[in-house]
Amino acid sequence: MSGTGRLVAERLSDRLAALLAAQLEGGALRPGDRLPSEQQLAESHGVSRTVVREAVHQLKSRGLLTSRQGSGVFVTSPAVNRPLAFDPSVLESVGAVVHVVEVRRVLEGEIAALAAQRATRAQVAGLRRALAEIDRAEAEGRDGVAEDLAFHRAIGEATGNPQFGRLLGFLEQYLREGMRITRGNEARRKDFMQQVRDEHHAIVDAIAKRDAAAARRCATQHILHGERRLELGGVLPRSTRKPSRGGRK
Repeated sequence: MSGTGRLVAERLSDRLAALLAAQLEGGALRPGDRLPSEQQLAESHGVSRTVVREAVHQLKSRGLLTSRQGSGVFVTSPAVNRPLAFDPSVLESVGAVVHVVEVRRVLEGEIAALAAQRATRAQVAGLRRALAEIDRAEAEGRDGVAEDLAFHRAIGEATGNPQFGRLLGFLEQYLREGMRITRGNEARRKDFMQQVRDEHHAIVDAIAKRDAAAARRCATQHILHGERRLELGGVLPRSTRKPSRGGRK
């Protein structure tokens, strides 16, 4: 797959939701305005009413639209606290997903450092069980994506700060498809799989030793090495950046 290859077919509802959101942000539709009916939107955009319904649902979940019983759907006033959301285009290609991976890299280093400072013995034991679940998934021929995500989520929970778990849970919807490709790439080479296993264990060992600096370094390098493995596997084009000190080639 090339660096511009699509991960998933873009859904019409996502495209329509992005278009309507742009109209809201650009002022074409103002707070208090009534949204055209499902049928009108379907006809003007050449899509089915089901697509319109799904797109409107997305915008309602983001607090941009609201329903008034018997009256229709209306544009809401800008919220003081807007919900976090990424543009659906981050799912369009491997290269775009890497942008989300970079966000994860920044976060996970500090999350691992905090986990090293705060994790209980029970939580460390839970991390080791999570690693065993990844091994079990691989042994059974499964992709291990859910188990891998659960492992990283458990590190967030080990910080004792519930906001990190929520934030990682939010990112998962954008990382899941990219992780399928990452793990699929790694499964083609035993050395890649062993590297991932070693990196995961290094993170947990650092957390167990309460070595925040080592945990931060291991977690950050794990993400960097994952990107490098995608390059070596031909999934991403080779970058011109220098490998991190101590990184595998």
